[in-house]
Amino acid sequence: MANIAMLGTGLIGMFYTMSLQAKRGRDTVQVVCGKDADKTKAFAEKWGIPKWTTDMPKAVHDPRVDMVVIGLPNNLHKDAALLAAQAGKAILCTKPLARNALEARDMLEAVEKAGVFNGYLEDLVYTPKTLKSLQSVRNGALGKILWTRSRETHPGPHSDWFWKKEISGGGALVDMGCHCIEIGRNFIGKGVRPLEVVCWGATQVHPIEAEDSAIGLVRYESGALAQFEVSWTFRGGMDLRDEVSGTDGTIWLNHWLRTGFEMFTSVGPGGYVSEKAEGETGWLFPVGDEVVSLGYADMFIDMLNAYDKGTQPMETFYDGYVVNAIMDAAYRSIESKKWEPVVLDVWRGAEGAAEKVSMTEYDALYYLIKQERMPDGKTKLILKDRRSGEIIQRVQ
Repeated sequence: MANIAMLGTGLIGMFYTMSLQAKRGRDTVQVVCGKDADKTKAFAEKWGIPKWTTDMPKAVHDPRVDMVVIGLPNNLHKDAALLAAQAGKAILCTKPLARNALEARDMLEAVEKAGVFNGYLEDLVYTPKTLKSLQSVRNGALGKILWTRSRETHPGPHSDWFWKKEISGGGALVDMGCHCIEIGRNFIGKGVRPLEVVCWGATQVHPIEAEDSAIGLVRYESGALAQFEVSWTFRGGMDLRDEVSGTDGTIWLNHWLRTGFEMFTSVGPGGYVSEKAEGETGWLFPVGDEVVSLGYADMFIDMLNAYDKGTQPMETFYDGYVVNAIMDAAYRSIESKKWEPVVLDVWRGAEGAAEKVSMTEYDALYYLIKQERMPDGKTKLILKDRRSGEIIQRVQ
């Protein structure tokens, strides 16, 4: 059981509080801390939180609190984490862990030096579809993972601080690329080292200093590639999709649009539709339970069960640090317009997971490249001679 100080009263603080107070039941938010007194008081009253404050140290040091949840703007993550670590409190931090890898490493070192429980709140690796897909991948259903693609696009963030580079640390890449990159890491294997990144990013629509769109590739030591696509310029709601390709299979995931709940209305639904929905008439795509669909419920179940057992959750500050290092390389690539190395001062995964081309044996003389049933019912084989390397075809 955890007694929690919630730092932040924005949309993410609301989603976190909804999840914490609704699912396991025995965990409670004891105090909430926000910047605006009136808003923070109203937040506490709405969610039945006993205490509220605008003083972060007061919230963290509250004697009833044993866990701090950081749901603050990116520029405050490091200060909040260091404060909580010094107080000996368990810490869960929203994504991205920090604005850059240097800040993230400082946070990682602080929690590990203090010996406190830490969790990285990357909700999109906990969606029900993603968890089921990850289990299939780990069971070998797709064979060796070759390529992943993760896409998150919408019309833009809900709060002003996201749009301010000095606060957020960047634009769409730091806001949503962190999701996509960690999704790719999970499917490829978090023990496989990310080597380099090539990325394009630009400000296409909005009058801001940061990028509002970015597309990139992360190359891993196994030879796998992870593609990410992020944008604050997409119209039509929020597009969350993932693809995974392996030697023996493929997975396609659509988390938000076209998921089976579609409604047409000429007068409007009479209330909230879903996060980032742009309209209230015509064809709409409501979401039955956003907290579950976006992964918050399973994320907090994993975090708090691990906390109770004294084990590590699926996502830790170390994972957040690796993601920040990959994003740093992506930002360097935007400027240099070439592949940039991922600089990891701390690497705890495997070494030497070199690229290998697998060969499927056909017989003593040939490897099988491809087998396909043709329209006439015959089977065509594409084969490679083991000795000469010549590629031939046979029809059976």
